[in-house]
Order: sequence, then structure tokens, then C-alpha cells
Amino acid sequence: MTSLLVKNARLMACMDEGRQETENGGLYIEDGFIKQVGVSSGLPETADEILDLTDHVLLPGLINTHHHFYQTLTRAVPTAQDVNLFNWLKTLYPIWARMKPEDIRISTKTALAELALSGCTTASDHLYLFPNGARLDDEIQAALEFGLRLHASRGSMSLGESKGGLPPDSVVDDEDEIIRDSQRLIETYHDASPGAKIQIVLAPCSPFSVTGELMKQSADLAREYGVHLHTHLAETQDEEEFCLEKFGHRPVAYMQAVDWVGDDVWFAHSVWVNQSEIDLYANTGCGVAHCPSSNMRLASGIAPIWEFMKAGVKLGLGVDGSASNDSSHLLAEARQAMLLARVRAGIEGASLSGSEAPVLTARQTLEIATIGGAKVLGRTDIGSLEVGKCADFIAINLNRIDYAGALHDPLAAVLFCNPATVAHNVVGGEFIVKNGELQTLDLSTHIENHNRAANRLLEEV
Repeated sequence: MTSLLVKNARLMACMDEGRQETENGGLYIEDGFIKQVGVSSGLPETADEILDLTDHVLLPGLINTHHHFYQTLTRAVPTAQDVNLFNWLKTLYPIWARMKPEDIRISTKTALAELALSGCTTASDHLYLFPNGARLDDEIQAALEFGLRLHASRGSMSLGESKGGLPPDSVVDDEDEIIRDSQRLIETYHDASPGAKIQIVLAPCSPFSVTGELMKQSADLAREYGVHLHTHLAETQDEEEFCLEKFGHRPVAYMQAVDWVGDDVWFAHSVWVNQSEIDLYANTGCGVAHCPSSNMRLASGIAPIWEFMKAGVKLGLGVDGSASNDSSHLLAEARQAMLLARVRAGIEGASLSGSEAPVLTARQTLEIATIGGAKVLGRTDIGSLEVGKCADFIAINLNRIDYAGALHDPLAAVLFCNPATVAHNVVGGEFIVKNGELQTLDLSTHIENHNRAANRLLEEV
């Protein structure tokens, strides 16, 4: 048995049902799970390791519900900087088609490193193209070496340009092989037990890149094995027009037609949805991954966060692809979500609530980024600091210039002030970041390798 005592936090925000906030708080941890939560004086005095969090805010680890790790290789590509989603994809598909298995492994660790330093302890990634022998296994092995929890989505594209889809035929796969590989991955890696490091998700890429038959087969397979389903949905008006023309349905209605609604489903974006579709999400248990930076970067629009929350839709946060956000900084994404919701409130005003413009608070935003993300992913063992849950937590040092003058409300300061690197990031009782330094990756060497791989991809264009 190994134990860890965490004590003396300036403020501990548990994100439990009562949203408990404790001054001078701490945790007692054994074998990766929380055994005690409370005021430091009430915790055991000894442990195998003791972490003193004087002048720190203690939070549950942040949860990222939508990402594309491989896109860290194509950040700020000049020809993709100033275009909308469909043209952005058409620009980058040929570059991504050159990736090799090693590129998947390198980019996975790059994304996880940035996520970990910004407070993420669990990440869901959507990998949907597998060129030149690459497999989801490459990402999974890299994540296991790094140490964050991973919901690895077996994405897919089968509807190439020759069949009326958006992606070029060079990056699509045979549907029978997609289903066979999906089953193999579930049987090989999926872990449904508390504290699981790896879970598999089935995730056909989008309505404009797969057939309805593949959507149905994926749903059937996922429900046979008890795994979750994920896809992009209602991200842009272009997508809405595509679905109406090709399927005769708006995107959400199309999901109903292919058996893709339920509490085992979550969608990325959902910017262009109406109130009846929001109510459908709430009534059927569908979740949403809100990706504000990507939606801004690609001029996709502003998701109706206030309406989701009011209706009771499960809502998490996602940094999305690092080529449509150009960052994997999850704490910064939370701040962006808070500020963007306020921009919309200022533009649309009282029409959003019927009385006065709603303001998304720092605490509401942190709930979305923690316990909200856990609910979206279907996890009951993470997302809050409670007895019996995984010992996944982060600590942010308030004794730095970024937070000077903001200690009237340390928890709000975490988002109102420009987000910094976390001091500590612990997953299952194991340090991923300690005193601001990554413990599981030689960052300087890795950055050199990553930039070399990124340069190769563009040099071959």
C-alpha cells in the first residue's frame, strides 16, 4: 500500500454535489484512491509522501472531452489560418495523409504534455484517420507511457469525395475493416473498472465523412460492448446544409435516424442547434463537448451554453484539435468558455433568459471542466474530490505575479486571471507534474522530435 497526504491548501474546491470549498483543506490517498477529504488538521499526520500546498488552490483534475492529438503537428499552417471548417479540412487532409505511426506517438505525447501542464488529468481524443500503417494502438501506448487517463476514440471516415463526402479518398477506410478494428480495440484495451486508465469510444468522424450504415453498425457494436459513442455534430451552418441536402434531415434529426441518441452518446460542438434539439439532448441524456476556441478560430459560431445548462444537458469542455485551436491548454479553454459566454450575453442580452442577460461564473465554468466532463464521458470515479474516487487532482500556486492582487477569491482568480501552468498534476496518486515540471517526459528532447516530424509533413507538400 502506498499513501499520499496532501495538506494546507489555501482553498480546496471539491466539485462534489454540495460544491464544498474548504480553507486549509487536504486529502489522504491510498493506492490511487481518496480515503479522506477535509480540513488538514483532521487528516492523518503521516504518509509515504507528504505534499504541502500552502498558498495553492486544490482542484479535481480537469477533464478534456474532445481533442485531436495528431493536429499538434499542423498548428498555424499558413494556408489553413484564415478559412472556415470545410476549407480548413480540405487544406489539411493531404498533409495528414502523410503521417506515420511514429507521428501519432509523438503528437500524442505533445498534446498530453500541454494538457497535463494546464491541469488535465483525463483526456478524450478523437483519431479518425490511419494512414501508412498508423493505428489507434500507437496513441494508446504513448498515453500509457505518459500517464494521463485516456478515452481513445476509434474514429473513422468511409465517405470519400468520390461518394459525395468531404474527405479525399486517400484518407478513408473500408467500413467492414472499421467495424472489425473497432471490435478488436474494445476487446484488447477497454477497461470499465473504477480507476481505468484506458477506455475505448467508437467515433465515426462526422455526418459528412461516413455513411448512415456505418453510424448504425457502430451504435450496435458500442451497445453490445457497453462503450460510448462520439462524433462531431452541428458545428457549422455548412454541415446543416449538407445534411439537409444529402439526408433530408437537420444534423440532430439525422442522429435520431441512425440510432445515435442516448446517455451513451456525446457530440462535439453542437453550435447550430435549436431549442427542441437541446430538449432532445436533455431528455435522452446526450452530452456535449463545448470547444469555444475552435469555434472562434474557424468562425463557426457560439454554442448555446446557457440553454444547455438551463435544460440540464450534460456539458463538458474540449480544446478540440490543436490545428483549429492551436493550443491544448485546458485551463485557458475554461477561461475562454467563461468569457465567450459573456460576449454572447452582451450581444443577445435578456433574450437568453427572459429577464436579464445570464453571466457564466468562474465556478460554473470550473464545474463544466471537472464534474461536467466526467458526466459527459460516463465516469463516476473522477471529476470531484470525494472519498472513494480516483486521486486525480491539480494544484495551482497563487504565490506568483499572475495572481497578485486577486486573492480576495482564490478560486475565481484561477479563471479571471490569465491561466498559468499548474504546480502539480496527480493522476491516481502518481505525479505527472511536480513543482511545475513534467515527470514522465523529457520535454526539450521531445519538442525537437515533434518539430522535426511537423517540418517533414509540410516539406513533403
